[in-house]
Amino acid sequence: SCNVGIINGLSGWTSSVDDSPADTITRRFRYDVALVSALKDLEEDIMEGLRDSGMEDSTCTSGFSVMIKESCDGMGDVSEKHGGGPVIPEKAVRFSITIMSVSVQADDEEEAVTIFTEPKPNSELSCKPLCLMFVDESDHETLTALLGPVVAERNAMKESRLILSIGGLPRSFRFHFRGTGYDEKMVREMEGLEASGSSYVCTLCDSSRAEASQNMVLHSITRSHEDNLERYEIWRTNPFSETGDELRNRVKGVSAKPFMETHCTLDALHCDIGNAIEFYKIFQDEIGEVYQKVNPSREERRSWRAALDKQLRKKLKLKPVMRMNGNYARRLMTEDTVEVVCELVPSEERREALRELMRLYLQMKPVWRATCPAKECPDQLCRYSFNSQSFADLLSSTFKYRYN
Repeated sequence: SCNVGIINGLSGWTSSVDDSPADTITRRFRYDVALVSALKDLEEDIMEGLRDSGMEDSTCTSGFSVMIKESCDGMGDVSEKHGGGPVIPEKAVRFSITIMSVSVQADDEEEAVTIFTEPKPNSELSCKPLCLMFVDESDHETLTALLGPVVAERNAMKESRLILSIGGLPRSFRFHFRGTGYDEKMVREMEGLEASGSSYVCTLCDSSRAEASQNMVLHSITRSHEDNLERYEIWRTNPFSETGDELRNRVKGVSAKPFMETHCTLDALHCDIGNAIEFYKIFQDEIGEVYQKVNPSREERRSWRAALDKQLRKKLKLKPVMRMNGNYARRLMTEDTVEVVCELVPSEERREALRELMRLYLQMKPVWRATCPAKECPDQLCRYSFNSQSFADLLSSTFKYRYN
């Protein structure tokens, strides 16, 4: 049955302290009920998929697998304009799910057949909110308390099967959860990693800032939820009686209990933003010819930044921003921008290097912007490894003053 409505988001959490009025803080659906509702919405698509793949209705009642993408993100400022409501944090966090695919393995078949794939997996239309919370995403304690019941329900569903009537027959579904819809900040929070200012920069691997600047190409994914849990235990118990720094180095910056299993990825938007921040700094350094100088003063740096902003505003109508955002990043990272910046760069050799850097970047970008790179940009995907190597070589030679 899926007629359980919206429930108090604190159900399943034993209250221990008198916080702000807790009944206003969160609302959610029960996880299993939300999944049932989402599957019922797809009933026609599932039946059509079964017909198309020639699996007659009667033979397929078990062996259905559903892949769920989980997403969780802060929603910024949601304060009331005139006040008067209950006292609640002025930020909100939304946890939502997307059904990515439904596949079925018939009793006599070896392979599972995919009968439904979400055509627009990144669209907000395919994304169903499960839990809305008035909480700041940086408030680790409150966030983990509110999501605790969600995690408990999810764990209970991993091992069990759901029997649901689809197309008039009871069918048995298993769910697989992939937490790929988290940004870097949220992954760090959920997986117990230190915040983004940490010297352990990466949510995917163990490298520190220093190591990352030495080795720009070859990294393997070394962090997983299980590893993080083990490392947290080491951090908590300190079995080798090490000093704080030694211990931190051993656990590579895992210093809180990993709370929810994520499959961390780097989303395309933050990829764009991170790269644009770096290019913006390189542009300033090139205008000031930092490769020839030792320790330029803050005043000098400020003047180069002002020159860059003025040039971008005059030639490209690009207004300076306080914090790099996606729109600015996308407009900054173009060949036109490089040409405009090159007008301020004295040496022809350095201009060429900047042009080459941007050319390589624009070759690589479609790969992480695509939903399915193998289909959408196979050529760029084939050249990606080579391009990223060339890109790293260029940074570590011509622009090595930034990465020492």
